[in-house]
Amino acid sequence: MAAIDASSPVPKYVQLRGLLLDLVEESALGVDAPMPSERELCQSYGLSRMTVRQAVDQLVAEGRLYRVPGKGTFVARPKIDMPLRLSSSFTAEMKARGMVPGSVDLDQRTLPASGHVAKGLGLAPGVPVHVIERLRTADGTPMALERCHIPASLAPDLLSARGPGQSLYDLLERRYGVVFDSGDQTVEAGIATPGDADLLHLPHGSPVLLLSRRSYQNSTCAELTESAYRADRYRLHTSLAHSR
Repeated sequence: MAAIDASSPVPKYVQLRGLLLDLVEESALGVDAPMPSERELCQSYGLSRMTVRQAVDQLVAEGRLYRVPGKGTFVARPKIDMPLRLSSSFTAEMKARGMVPGSVDLDQRTLPASGHVAKGLGLAPGVPVHVIERLRTADGTPMALERCHIPASLAPDLLSARGPGQSLYDLLERRYGVVFDSGDQTVEAGIATPGDADLLHLPHGSPVLLLSRRSYQNSTCAELTESAYRADRYRLHTSLAHSR
């Protein structure tokens, strides 16, 4: 068992965090496996309860571990890489990871475009826009909330033509000839609203990843989607190339 280096300038709780992370990632501990108790960690590494708790608290905040009151601390599911590419879809990404994707339609309506939605879509304020709100799940666990805005002029009867759970992008392509060929996306940290937190099964005040994506067809913005992803289940992933 690795030891804490008392002479190191690295704080002891940071060292312990690394050791516990190694225990999770390099040992046979699987998802939902129990971690050693704080008392056991204190005895094993010669640390105070406060130092041990600081290290465990950090891993819980990072989504690596989770606590069950009265039972202990357990290994959380690995975070899902969020690829930053236009072609990625929630359904395809979940299936590729051996998970069962799901989608729950929360609301759909046609509304006059508000100021920021109109600006994002390149429309005049008040122009009719279809709004579709969905809860995305994986293996039955809520993962993200999506609010999709599509100009009504591109697909006038979209809401009545789309059946429950039907793929939105497939319908746009087959029925209306809308195929996205480019896009842009921003990602920033945020705090879930109380309503979003309840839908995502998160404590109020939990961090989320806020995504705003615009998808284009022939240089015309045809979709604006604003999403809130659980920060405890996702991390960003992209490939880098050397710029010459």
